Amino acid sequence: MTEAELPEAVVADEATPDWNEVAVESPGGHVYQSVEWAEHRRLSGWVPVFVSRGDQRVLALTRPWPLIGGSSAYVPRGPAPVAGGEAAGATLWDVTRALARRGVDVVAADAEVPADDGAYREWLRRAGFAAIDEIQPSRHRITLPLEGRDEETVFAGISKSTRQRIRKAEDVVTNVVRHDARAATETGFDAPSEPSEVALDRFYGLLLETGQRKHFSFGPRDDFVGWWRAALRAGLLIYLEAWGNRGAPVAGLILYRHGRRLSTVHSGDHAADRDETPGALHLLRWRAIQIAIREGCIEMDLGGVDVPGLRREPKEGDPTYGLYQHKMSFGGRWLELAGAHERVIRPNRYRAGRLTAKVGRLLAR
Repeated sequence: MTEAELPEAVVADEATPDWNEVAVESPGGHVYQSVEWAEHRRLSGWVPVFVSRGDQRVLALTRPWPLIGGSSAYVPRGPAPVAGGEAAGATLWDVTRALARRGVDVVAADAEVPADDGAYREWLRRAGFAAIDEIQPSRHRITLPLEGRDEETVFAGISKSTRQRIRKAEDVVTNVVRHDARAATETGFDAPSEPSEVALDRFYGLLLETGQRKHFSFGPRDDFVGWWRAALRAGLLIYLEAWGNRGAPVAGLILYRHGRRLSTVHSGDHAADRDETPGALHLLRWRAIQIAIREGCIEMDLGGVDVPGLRREPKEGDPTYGLYQHKMSFGGRWLELAGAHERVIRPNRYRAGRLTAKVGRLLAR
């Protein structure tokens, strides 16, 4: 069936039974298109709607304007899965029209389509989408292709200095605890000796400490930890924790499992423990790559390193250049993505809606 022959998009308030199988687990799928993410965002005032177009599934998060009617919509990391710019563009346009019929006044989307995909850029141009500031922390990512590769081959592609750090960390990190609802007993990992909820709450504190050092900020604890717990229960999230010889965690790494890849989401370590447990984060990233290979993933997504004002590959002297070097040392390559775009459908109500929403936020303080 061609794109033109696909049935018109249908908007529903509930997900279809196959939702996660199609929107999350298929190659190119994303956790932020999952039923679990929809329900988590519902707790923050968003209204999820589930759009079906043939055998495609697209989650949109809508937020009604105060007083005036209408709403805005965001398609988080979608449409997904992405089978190419032509398919993504056609789906996004059909979803946008379906949302417009439902009273949505503006649609934002940030599908993970490569920036050099001319077909997708042409769809965005023809459909009237304009580039906007990123909604997620990073626009681009560092990718490590895994298809057809084994652990020995991938390890050989890691830089010599990083391989040495990993081997050193294996001597000084007492154990790597794997919190994973789908985990089997595997070499290199220990099962948790405490509830995962406790470990995730502790990691939030570690993340705050890391953010203070690197000048990043994070949202409320309940929002972050609540989502991690829900995603972990659904098998969409893995948390790896490195423990030192003092009997306490020294580093942590959160991963998403989706689209036949693992994606780095958050990482952090205690600066005070680096002398005693050097390379702990290097070891956790290698353990994550090992999981991805063992699960037959086609990619290890090492995450983004671009920040507001620097939506490009970092250069020496940039604030994230060190993190960029660290991730690239695992054999990764820089992948430019098209980024966030929005289509304003009803300009007058969109402007009025933004104004009423702003006033509402001010009054709520």
